[in-house]
Amino acid sequence: MSSDQQAMLETLAAAVGRQLLLAGERLVTAESCTGGWLAQCITAVAGSSGWFDRGFISYSNAAKSELLGLGGDMLAAHGAVSEATAAAMARGALARSPADWAVAITGIAGPDGGTLEKPVGTVCFAWAQADAQVFTATRRFQGDRRAVRAQSVECALGGLLPRIGRRSA
Repeated sequence: MSSDQQAMLETLAAAVGRQLLLAGERLVTAESCTGGWLAQCITAVAGSSGWFDRGFISYSNAAKSELLGLGGDMLAAHGAVSEATAAAMARGALARSPADWAVAITGIAGPDGGTLEKPVGTVCFAWAQADAQVFTATRRFQGDRRAVRAQSVECALGGLLPRIGRRSA
């Protein structure tokens, strides 16, 4: 990834931060395949402590259970890479934070680990508002591991931006 691409992600994070500040809201993240890259882009923004509460990196299924409260039955039924798991990660992050919004990312960045149903590049997202609706999406990104992860961070931030400040209970 070029420094221009990283700068673009940080600019997007800054836009999210401005919206959160205007709404008087805070954000928590729950990341798997991005390994903290989303939180890194957020904390690269000066003043992010005013709108970012914390981030969870739950790379393994055990971490998803221990840190975010996901049950083994849910993971067994849906798999680590599913919209149901992303939604549970987001809800779990909100339950463990005073934040107003959670963004969750779980996927297969590659180069291995894909299946016919969930090929490399499959990434599931959830955007959850405290005490309100959870929005989910699945995307299939192209490129190498770094490209998939970068596109995932961009999608997570871009998916949150239009939702901030809107109550959707």
